[in-house]
Amino acid sequence: MAKGGKKGGGAKGKKVTLKMAKNAVRVTTDGHRRLDLSNMGIATFPKCLLKLPDLNELDLSRNQLKKLPDFIGDLVSLSWMDLHSNQLDAIPETVSQLVALSHLNLSNNRLTSAGLPPSLGNLARLQSLNLGMNRLDTLPPTMVGLCSLQELGLFDNLFLSLPEFIKVLPSIIKLNTKRNPLSYAQGDSGATRGEGGLEEGVYLAKEGSLCGSCLESCKKERSWMLGGRRDREGDVESRGVTYSGLITPNSVAQANQEQWR
Repeated sequence: MAKGGKKGGGAKGKKVTLKMAKNAVRVTTDGHRRLDLSNMGIATFPKCLLKLPDLNELDLSRNQLKKLPDFIGDLVSLSWMDLHSNQLDAIPETVSQLVALSHLNLSNNRLTSAGLPPSLGNLARLQSLNLGMNRLDTLPPTMVGLCSLQELGLFDNLFLSLPEFIKVLPSIIKLNTKRNPLSYAQGDSGATRGEGGLEEGVYLAKEGSLCGSCLESCKKERSWMLGGRRDREGDVESRGVTYSGLITPNSVAQANQEQWR
């Protein structure tokens, strides 16, 4: 009985083996090696991924991860990582070692401002960062160093005011701060920067890629989010491109990676 109790004492969840991970790796149309381990009930970050040194894209969204290990910083080939819809309350300092990272989705977790490391500002190649649907009320000032950041999602958090450094990010194009407490004093902000000033900005996602609670949240605002141009039922036109089967706004998951590059 004692032996059985010892076995059951660790974190529960599906275990990912190296063989399983290798068999799941796919090559994208642009030649990236992508591993999709989403929605598998994984509770512990798979250490076997360290034996996949050429991995470029990693999807561990919609799992049961509560903590990221320090060794995540050793996955230096990663350029794209999706961790949305887990149970993370903090990000390790070692994330700064992912110097090739251009897209990072941390939405729909339990992140607090104390859980965001100052080293996050060292990701000089980061272009898209989704921190929506967390428990954030401020950001590390060091994030002013995100010189390549174009898209920042801060929707559904606890911001009373926005960090001043956001105004001076040199590459920022899209900022989404909808449904924060600041809306009562300053108005919701979901905007993009362009020659004609600010225009509404949204995050797009395939309906099938959203978890149940997030899908329900999006559907409640469907009448608002489809206020723009529309070709046919289920199709939303944005910037001259029609995204079939997509819903808006404020996705916790990015649309197909090709649509964001």
